[in-house]
Amino acid sequence: MKVVLQRVSSAGVIVDDTQIAAIGRGFLLLVGIESSDSEEQLEWMANKISGLRIFEDGDGKFNLSLSDVDGEILVVSQFTLLGDARKGRRPSFTKAAPPSVAEPLCSQFASKMRSRGFKVEEGKFGARMKVDLTNDGPVTLILER
Repeated sequence: MKVVLQRVSSAGVIVDDTQIAAIGRGFLLLVGIESSDSEEQLEWMANKISGLRIFEDGDGKFNLSLSDVDGEILVVSQFTLLGDARKGRRPSFTKAAPPSVAEPLCSQFASKMRSRGFKVEEGKFGARMKVDLTNDGPVTLILER
């Protein structure tokens, strides 16, 4: 499982010219599900993200977590995170889980984040999405499990 986490002041998803999801301050999570992923990876990632302290306190230090700032989450499935472009000119996506596996796991991951008390919005799995965001910082992390 690979997640690109972007701290945002706002983010949203548009599908077919209609906004289907939007959040304010929080995390945009671009999620890549691998064929080998299971409940263990989802739980580890949900715990890691829930506890990350990457919001500034009054002294400008990264001491506050998402829950400390009442942040929101936007989860967007993105299999291209798992592309391997080391050889040739076209990336290989052999590590990515097939849609029949990835879709329920991505949905389950979003549910795990909701169960931790966060407002969670989701993109539309398999759709051509336009993701709009205002990166705050910018702060971007790549998390892998």
